[in-house]
Amino acid sequence: CFYNETVGFFYNNSRKELTTYWRTKDVLVVALGLTVSVIVLLTNLLVIAAIVVNRRFHYPIYYLLGNLAAADLFAGVAYMFLMFHTGPRTAELSLKTWFIRQSLLDTSLTASVVNLLAIAVERHQTVFTMQLHSKMSNQRVMILIFCIWVTALLLGLIPSYGWHCLCALEKCSSMAPLYSRSYLTFWAISNLVIFLIMVVVYTHIFIYVKRKMTRMSKHTSFHPRYKETMISLVKTVTIILSAFVICWTPGQVVLLLDGLGCKSCNVLAVEKYVLLLAEINSLINAIVYSYRDNEMRNTFRRILC
Repeated sequence: CFYNETVGFFYNNSRKELTTYWRTKDVLVVALGLTVSVIVLLTNLLVIAAIVVNRRFHYPIYYLLGNLAAADLFAGVAYMFLMFHTGPRTAELSLKTWFIRQSLLDTSLTASVVNLLAIAVERHQTVFTMQLHSKMSNQRVMILIFCIWVTALLLGLIPSYGWHCLCALEKCSSMAPLYSRSYLTFWAISNLVIFLIMVVVYTHIFIYVKRKMTRMSKHTSFHPRYKETMISLVKTVTIILSAFVICWTPGQVVLLLDGLGCKSCNVLAVEKYVLLLAEINSLINAIVYSYRDNEMRNTFRRILC
């Protein structure tokens, strides 16, 4: 095993470029990354504050939204940590610090994805039972949130505790030179499966709402406000699904290609951009899930004023 080697040793082994000086591209990536991170931190802090101070938000769906904001807040912190330990600074990292850097990212992004799935399932349940809020008890919601973070921590910390390539250099990945390609394959497939489940759930909601709206519009007693609510829900579902697929799919496909050892795929050329795109989803989450809620917007105004 090569526990006493430097980070540079593994980067050379994977043929991943490790610069010793700041290039224009590096400065731009870090500047953009820090800007996105700060916005993610501020917007998600605002969401958490709104849920805490407004008692009307003390329901299961809002607890899940608050947990999503916490996961995205953590993602912002993890990405900011990455920005302060990237570029020429990567060569100065110890193996332990490098694993911490990656584990923070993996844990936060996994927590965000699993939380999105939990929200999708909760919305599916409430829409099909024609309820505004789920009847799930606070205790069950807390258990669910606990399970989300346990899952995220397990997936994020597994590489640090054995699923790496420090003892098998031929299995090292290109994008994460200390990670085993099999771990990247496992992580990418796991997330893609979650994506597929989310697509199915939201598509089912979309079809149901459209049919319900068409059926109800035939009745003279159909209330215009109900139709407006239905249209708003369809729009929200469409935005959620589109943003999620656009932000996450490219990164997972690139990780899967790297994990499968694709030699002709230039995954390193797009690595930083697909990661930034995934991080931007943490900002979009706050906007889509919260800012489209009138009560949430009013709470934001009160907090800011």
